[in-house]
Amino acid sequence: MASVYKKPIFIRDPKTGQRVKAKSKKWWGRFRDENGEERRVPLATDRTAAQTMLSDLVKKAERKAAGITDPLEEHRKRRLTLHLKDYEEYLRNKGNTEDHVLHTAHRVDACLKACRFATIPDISASRVQGFLGDLRREGFGIATSNHYLRAMKMFTRWLVKDRRHREDVLAYLSIMNAETDRRRRRRPLSPEEFEKLVEAARNGPAIQRITGEERALLYIIACYTGFRRNEIGSVTPRSFDFASEPPTLTVQAANSKRRRVDVIPLRADFAQFLRGWIEGRRHLDPDAPLLEIRGKHTAEMLRKDLARARDEWIDEATTSAETALRKKSSFLTYVNAEGRVVDFHALRQTFITNLSLAGVSPKMAQSLARHSDINLTMNVYTMLNVSDQAAAVESLPPLPGIPHMPALEHPRLRITG
Repeated sequence: MASVYKKPIFIRDPKTGQRVKAKSKKWWGRFRDENGEERRVPLATDRTAAQTMLSDLVKKAERKAAGITDPLEEHRKRRLTLHLKDYEEYLRNKGNTEDHVLHTAHRVDACLKACRFATIPDISASRVQGFLGDLRREGFGIATSNHYLRAMKMFTRWLVKDRRHREDVLAYLSIMNAETDRRRRRRPLSPEEFEKLVEAARNGPAIQRITGEERALLYIIACYTGFRRNEIGSVTPRSFDFASEPPTLTVQAANSKRRRVDVIPLRADFAQFLRGWIEGRRHLDPDAPLLEIRGKHTAEMLRKDLARARDEWIDEATTSAETALRKKSSFLTYVNAEGRVVDFHALRQTFITNLSLAGVSPKMAQSLARHSDINLTMNVYTMLNVSDQAAAVESLPPLPGIPHMPALEHPRLRITG
């Protein structure tokens, strides 16, 4: 028979200093395991809780004796660090990039350590929520805490799918709206800014062993395809099909963010330019990267070329008044007056914004941007300013009964861009 009892112990009497016999504060349980051997285990200080715990132990022993085992029992006892290693291998075998695997594993590991989760039953939604709150209090943005939460939710979902746990304890934790706390807001480059950036890069010195001409090509590819940095880094001469109609550029699924083969058309003049550039470098390996930017800091390259282009633009001023106006403007600045920045990913935003300005339908812009959500295309990656809105207003029909008047160009626009 199973029973609970108070274990006899010896304590030292604080008054006399003598060792006296007493009973433990915690209730203990006595039962026979699946092998018929007597087991004695500590339970709880509350008798009712102790009896419940003992009943569970007896049921498990009876089931094991009958050959009925819980397939999740071993997984529950196993350390979470070992589960995480298995999860890393799962992500690799699924075809994810090494960067994605390492970033995801790092975020999960950081959460497990901060919350002191040792085994699967330790995982608690409230403690994960507390960890995310601590991140934000330490100065990290909502977008960063969302990345950690996504990683943890993916991990706990995998535990259930892989039959390691019965329920996903983080299923009801929701992602916060990062738009309320965006730390990095980008802006697209105007056509004039982009032209001067490419010119400054082409005529500039090598940066991180990437020549000025190669940087100019890098920026052009980013602005005319919308490809991300890693996607551009995977492009080889063989990725282009100049003989097709229209010419195309292909990124393999292993290098695409959405894990699918992406084929996009190229402008005719852009394709001609690329073809001439490749044919002029006959030493290029057809299967080697067109631009060796893996491991390079492309944001740093862009920032230096932007600064050089702005200095050259300011030096082109013909009067002191014009120089003063150009210095005050945000033309070609890394951070403009609204706090929006031009980093390398802003070139992708430039591509998508230019599609919108050209009158491309939102659905077509979403397709070329390779976004699964049209709201992301139109609300995050498309940015229209007052000048763009003014151009749209000017396209309205003329006022009735009033003679047509030619549009006037403001002199400040000619000076500041």
